[in-house]
Amino acid sequence: MINLNQAASSFPKAPGVADAVHRYLAEGAFNVQRGGGAESLAVGDVVFDTRRLLASFFGAKSPKQVCFTAGVTAALNMIVYSWLNPGDHVICSSLEHNAVLRPLAFSKTRGIDYSLVEAAKDGTVTASQFADLIRPDTRAVIITTASNVCGTILPLSDIAALCRDRSIALIVDSAQTAGDMPLSLEDGIDAICFTGHKGLLGPQGIGGIVMSPSFGEAIRPFIYGGTGSRSDSLDMPVRLPDKLEAGTLNLPGIVGLKAAIEYILDVGMDYLAAPKRDLTSRFLEGVKAIPGVRVIGPADPSRQVAVVSIDVPAMDNALVAAALAEKGVLTRSGLHCAPLAHQSLGTFPEGTVRFSFGSFNTAEEIDEALNALESIVT
Repeated sequence: MINLNQAASSFPKAPGVADAVHRYLAEGAFNVQRGGGAESLAVGDVVFDTRRLLASFFGAKSPKQVCFTAGVTAALNMIVYSWLNPGDHVICSSLEHNAVLRPLAFSKTRGIDYSLVEAAKDGTVTASQFADLIRPDTRAVIITTASNVCGTILPLSDIAALCRDRSIALIVDSAQTAGDMPLSLEDGIDAICFTGHKGLLGPQGIGGIVMSPSFGEAIRPFIYGGTGSRSDSLDMPVRLPDKLEAGTLNLPGIVGLKAAIEYILDVGMDYLAAPKRDLTSRFLEGVKAIPGVRVIGPADPSRQVAVVSIDVPAMDNALVAAALAEKGVLTRSGLHCAPLAHQSLGTFPEGTVRFSFGSFNTAEEIDEALNALESIVT
């Protein structure tokens, strides 16, 4: 098996992740803030340590600025429904995942409006396009840091400067870049929504929000229930992280994520990102030489993450992906939960075949995948 569907979920995971989750489940699966013994306190220490690591990783000054969710989709929904108010206006791009677009589309029924920056055929956007859509009621820009369809990297620093100048909040979906590119609240970002199972090399089902103090003060509880704190009151706690973490946390996921972040910090982010850039470059060079294949997006490893979509006009892209799978090469076909991105890229409704590379893929695997693709389409 050659796993070139890493944008969906990384595999293999970071060394130590599976062992950490197994030890927790086998030796100490106690709940945090739901017991007075040393076992519960020890789990609480692990949760705090994970918050501390994530705070440092994403440029937050306090672990309290880190709130856990089930993943980036839950984090983005929490913001749309618990931070935005009726009358607010949001700007995002046509490259967004449905994790952004569907909550915003539904929120029109709540009196929240949004505008879309239309990406070019190669997936690029500019900060000036966002500036042109700013209105007096614009409260936030919500953007992905890189397209999950074609890999295009958005001009985050330019958009952050624009948002600072106009006193507009910047909320980022880091699903395709966390663990590959530095992201920090100190760079003018108000909230970073992250997931643990992609570039962070952790388990599925764990993610969260790292937010500025002012953003955290304004956000309201999303789910109401037990927090293990202020149990004397029927009101949710007002402090972070408790007010956003009702119910039992995904403790196995947090344990695994802690091991993954420790691994990334130990080896260094560039140690993991550099192979992805090299593999992307190798794949692009090879796929451009295959007749009948059209590369979607920048086709430039300096302008995209390790995600490359192709179109085979003479064939059904779903059948191309199925034939690759029969040869042991895992990809993903279709619309990738980002239909507006495909409209901008000119690949709607047929979609594309998406190849995405991980830190532990090899040059030999890329060559095998290219050979398999060529044998299918020619």
